[in-house]
Amino acid sequence: MSAFDDLSLLRAFVAIVEAGSISAGARRLKIPQPTLSRSLQSLEERAGAVLLLRDTHRMSLTPTGRILLEDAQRILALADGAQQRIREDQTSLSGHLRIFATIDLGQSIVTRLVSEFLMKHPEVTASLSLTNRPLQMIQEGCDVGVVPGKITDESVIARPAGSIELELVAAPLLVASRPAVKKPSDLEAWPWIGLAGSHFWNASEIPLFGRRGAEHVLRLSPVLVSEGVTSMREAARTGLGVTVQPHWLILEDLAEGRLVRILPSWRPANLPVHVVYAGHRLLPTRARAFVDFAVDFMKRELEGTAG
Repeated sequence: MSAFDDLSLLRAFVAIVEAGSISAGARRLKIPQPTLSRSLQSLEERAGAVLLLRDTHRMSLTPTGRILLEDAQRILALADGAQQRIREDQTSLSGHLRIFATIDLGQSIVTRLVSEFLMKHPEVTASLSLTNRPLQMIQEGCDVGVVPGKITDESVIARPAGSIELELVAAPLLVASRPAVKKPSDLEAWPWIGLAGSHFWNASEIPLFGRRGAEHVLRLSPVLVSEGVTSMREAARTGLGVTVQPHWLILEDLAEGRLVRILPSWRPANLPVHVVYAGHRLLPTRARAFVDFAVDFMKRELEGTAG
């Protein structure tokens, strides 16, 4: 082992030199004098040289000791500075946040969420990554994510943050071209627009829930499968097919008649939303504050857009 493998030995050596004696260094470090003497002896053994010349009246550095002292002081200053920066990072509401969200939710509600948080905390900056394959984002270094759908990664902590209401919708011109829909099975012959990614919902099998616990599973062969619900909404507007849409995304389309509900008494199950972060990682203060803020914000936003 080298003289630089143990910072405590370097700290003992510097304390002795700066305090002027072993006894004074021991008082400075608040440790017994024999303990400090053993630390110095151990450091000299690792260095393979005498570092201090000592007699009953004075103590002086050897040439090797002077070289080691300068290096040790620089090393300890760097270590202490790093520790201070880590402490500040963990305790102050400042620094940079790395956030991720799914594309459609991220471009709308989560962008507003992040913006409001940053305005409340001007010492914090953030980057927002958008992906519909979110499960690898924490492994790639992101701090916090806002994710709809099933959470299958057991290494993350997932805090519930509300749920998204889903609806069956289509363009009026498609509805007008088809026989009236009276029951879910009538829709299986219609053209469908599906969503890729089974952690959201299945593109080829959609359970619908009606009154008094009724349930029907639609088995479909979509004419188009897309990775984003905004893309699916655009396709539905053209009259291509029926699609499942988040209620928050189609409020204006329903109000202005670009889309209409299909079988409104039957709906897919709500899609849960979670704020997720690594379970094994110590979160800095800014990330912990963001998690709490995000959970409250998402619940309010999603409740406000419920149908």
